[in-house]
Amino acid sequence: MKIVVKIGTSTLAHATGRLNIKRIEQLCKVLSDLKNAGHEIILVSSGAIGMGVGKLGLPSRPHDTAGKQAAAAVGQCELMYTYDKLFAEYNHTVAQILLTAEDLRHEVRHQNFENTMERLLELSVLPIINENDTVATEEIEIGDNDTLAAIVAQSVHAELLILLSDIDGLYTADPHKNADARLISDVYELDEQIISLGGSAGSSLGTGGMATKLRAAQIATGAGCDMVIANGADPEALYHIADGEAVGTRFHATKGA
Repeated sequence: MKIVVKIGTSTLAHATGRLNIKRIEQLCKVLSDLKNAGHEIILVSSGAIGMGVGKLGLPSRPHDTAGKQAAAAVGQCELMYTYDKLFAEYNHTVAQILLTAEDLRHEVRHQNFENTMERLLELSVLPIINENDTVATEEIEIGDNDTLAAIVAQSVHAELLILLSDIDGLYTADPHKNADARLISDVYELDEQIISLGGSAGSSLGTGGMATKLRAAQIATGAGCDMVIANGADPEALYHIADGEAVGTRFHATKGA
């Protein structure tokens, strides 16, 4: 099975912006094991700006474009160094791909991306994808890695997209404000009622929220790919998700897509 896994900044890093070492080590171990089991794994990883903030000792995420780009340039180095080191321990080779919206909108560039991805997977490489935050500006940015992950899943014809975040899934109401909120295990149709459950606020280090995850679900399921939102606090949950077990919220692919 071809699986795209997206990990958010809030899952990858502590609130300080510094890397959550225990979690990223567990994540790389589980992804390596899934790859050993025969799955094709593609990782869409946030965290470059957040890690840059931590490494530069900044008090918070920059608000200006140049500040974000500088933090991303510093953080991306550390992020890929860490992934390369950890996956190498399990004899897996990684590749870095940085994208902007223009790469995906432009027909020829998008096709080049798809060709490269196909060849990397043929070579049993584990691609690690992020938005190119160092050069992306408002005009050419994708804006969030939930959307990016869904476009990647669509482009490589993945069967499963997994969004790991700091939430357990989609709820009937905000569980932080409503004690009666319940987790929705399965979504078969992204109707107006489901879409209305999306919020807009993400974490202080990241850019995503439930609204971006629901947009990602529309892209993925429309392309014939199941999507799961799950809590990334325990990377071993990936085993259960890959086996089709009930974890988080599963958005089922549109029939006939």
